[in-house]
Amino acid sequence: MGGVGEWLTQCRESRKLILVIVAIALLLDNMLLTTVVPIIPKYLYQLHHPNYSAEVEEEPPPPSTTLPTTTITTTTPPLPPITELDGLSGPTPPAMEFLKNVTPPATPPDERRRRTGRMSHEDLVNENVEVGLLFCSKAVVQLITNPFIGPLTHRIGYSLPMFAGFVIMFISTLIFAFGSSYIVLFIARAVQGIGSSCSSVSGMGMLAERYPDDKERGNAMGIALGGLALGVLIGPPFGGVMFQFVGKTAPFLILAVLALGDGLLQLLVLQPAVMKQEEEAPTLLQLMSDPYIVISAGAITFANMGIGMLEPSLPIWMMDTMDAPEWQLGIAFIPASISYLIGTNLFGPLGHLMGRWLASLIGLFVIGICLMSIPSATNINHLIAPNAGLGFAIGMVDSSMMPELGYLVDLRHSAVYGSVYSIGDVAFCLGFAIGPALSGSLVQRFGFKWMLYGIAIINFLYAPFMYCLKSPPAKNHGERQGLIYGEKSSVRYVTYKNEDEE
Repeated sequence: MGGVGEWLTQCRESRKLILVIVAIALLLDNMLLTTVVPIIPKYLYQLHHPNYSAEVEEEPPPPSTTLPTTTITTTTPPLPPITELDGLSGPTPPAMEFLKNVTPPATPPDERRRRTGRMSHEDLVNENVEVGLLFCSKAVVQLITNPFIGPLTHRIGYSLPMFAGFVIMFISTLIFAFGSSYIVLFIARAVQGIGSSCSSVSGMGMLAERYPDDKERGNAMGIALGGLALGVLIGPPFGGVMFQFVGKTAPFLILAVLALGDGLLQLLVLQPAVMKQEEEAPTLLQLMSDPYIVISAGAITFANMGIGMLEPSLPIWMMDTMDAPEWQLGIAFIPASISYLIGTNLFGPLGHLMGRWLASLIGLFVIGICLMSIPSATNINHLIAPNAGLGFAIGMVDSSMMPELGYLVDLRHSAVYGSVYSIGDVAFCLGFAIGPALSGSLVQRFGFKWMLYGIAIINFLYAPFMYCLKSPPAKNHGERQGLIYGEKSSVRYVTYKNEDEE
């Protein structure tokens, strides 16, 4: 028993195991976030158009423009088809003239869509608004919750909110599994926002606390964001394939089982309990009035706003312009997810060496270029390069700005991280709230192409602000941490006292 207890103690003190737990929590949260991307548009369309069916093979053929041929048992030769009446010589009999002018009855739009298996362009464009609102509900609720979770971690620590995030995510997953109406699915997405706020703020704060060295912190957060990227990578194809071949409920039940495993791991290692912070924490108002923190958060918002707009609108645009099946709606996001995974792990350490401001500046420009390239695609293969570039560039920005927020708090405030990562998560959520919320209206008013051109221009205009983060000044706060810049932009921490106190 002593050996088991010692092993558990080592596990609970292991920084790497804490990193694994945070990465798994972000993976499952974002897997749930993106699993619905290929499911919801098609599922809602089927709810709104119950006569629509993709099983068009069993439907009767469309009506012909000629009269059906009939077997005649008399010796009188059959009448020629109507289309050949114009070739008859002599005057056309009145009966034949009448038959020529007969127009087959029009097929109702719903019936025509059901028979052809194609969806109405007008209905699909209108679907953008409802899908966009459902997708952004999670980000909006997370946005509202974050300012409360950050200060709460100062009072009770990180482990208890982290575990609460697991419980709420598990409930949300079950609601998604068994919900069968728009309002229930909307509630499930909104509830997930509360759980995401707990997991993201607590997880990032926990990593910042366990990895005080700036370089190690950047590496750890790059790995954690890699877990986020892996969830984004797996979610869409997992949801699309499971929905098409198994049904809506199955993918969410599988996610619920995986979430239970994560919850047990948290209970074993984190031992959720109230743990108060000893150091005085900066207030949210103090952090939000810091221009360098605001610039860092703004980069996260604008970098993610483009992909936030694409999540609800790209599947519908593909259904409309490419007649894409369900599995393609999810696979379209794979290049972005793979490259985001590569970008976050690469620029965790690389951003520290080359300068995080420069990595973010380049990333914002690349995001704009890729967004402007997407509308020119005519099939799913044309989406591979721009989506891959988009994911890689977003990874550059996220993996640079997330550790930058912790660095700015160390440099200009005090080493308590809950509030600053609630601001970082607010910035992330703003991108995924504004993007989906506006995408439907923007597509209706300006079209898919000009919507993406607009957000690309915003990224171009914001990129130069990253230069302000090249060497932010420190504030005097008694005994504080400063930076000594050496060759190749390498940095190391030193501790020194305020001269006024000596």
